[in-house]
Amino acid sequence: MNAQRERALVGLFVLVAAGLLVLTLVSLSGVFERGEPVYRAYFKNAGGLAPGSQVRYAGGPPVGRVISVRMDPQNPARLQIEFRVERRVPVKTDSRVKIASLSPLSDNFLGIVAGSDSAPRAPSGSVLASEKYVSFDDLEAQIGDLAPQASKLVGNLNARAADLQGTIQRVNALLDARNRANIAASLASARGMLAEDRPPLHAALNNLSQSSAKLGPLLDDFKNSVKQANVALSHIDSTVTENRADLRASVEQMRAALTSASALAGQLNEMVNANADDLSDVIQNVRDITINLKAFTETIRNRPSAIIRTSAPADRVPGQVPKHPN
Repeated sequence: MNAQRERALVGLFVLVAAGLLVLTLVSLSGVFERGEPVYRAYFKNAGGLAPGSQVRYAGGPPVGRVISVRMDPQNPARLQIEFRVERRVPVKTDSRVKIASLSPLSDNFLGIVAGSDSAPRAPSGSVLASEKYVSFDDLEAQIGDLAPQASKLVGNLNARAADLQGTIQRVNALLDARNRANIAASLASARGMLAEDRPPLHAALNNLSQSSAKLGPLLDDFKNSVKQANVALSHIDSTVTENRADLRASVEQMRAALTSASALAGQLNEMVNANADDLSDVIQNVRDITINLKAFTETIRNRPSAIIRTSAPADRVPGQVPKHPN
């Protein structure tokens, strides 16, 4: 009886294990995921991904599986990766795909980078843009390419270190005992000069402070003067604005008067130019008449009798009696 029970339990265990195995195989084959969208992406390096690798959205929990990894028929230099995701995952037309890992020691997975809110959802069968995958081999190659440059940099650093050492030696030579004594003497002299000039400096600073204090009222007066000037200019502006018509009329009259004066001056100039010769004769005649009148005046003054006598009397001599004719 016990043997039959054990055989029954063993048979039941075998059936359960076989069922679980079948379910696992069916699940991995994607029979239950036929309604989920499928997308493609292309990489030059698949990073060890294989069918069944996890697909994560924004680094979260798994939301799908890789279906296949095969060579691109159109471009043998890259690999085509097909993957399936759950319908609830918002894969957009501008979403990107990358190969990543949660830690340096964990397996790689296919990560989906979220797209923008305004972009529409990508239909099943769409090709999503991919980000370049940098493997450890690529990093080693880049480090190998940097090795010559690093060696050159180290050589330059050694050369600069040697130069710096020489500079330090020269500075130590400059700071020997004699130079340090000279520097100490110079500092002592400077300290003495400061001690001697401290009272004058203090007085100068006090005077400067007093002058600065006096500048305040002066600036206030200047500000008041500026305000008064602004007020006066405002009054002048308003006066000019009010009397603008009268001022314009006065300016027009002044302009007309200046025009008339200019015309009159022009006429006088033309008259003088036309009668220049006659005026010269007239002026000469006036000059001659003036000379004659002057001579006549002198004659009348010295000999007034010349007006009524034709002959001039004898000159009178003081102290003599004039002789009368018989």
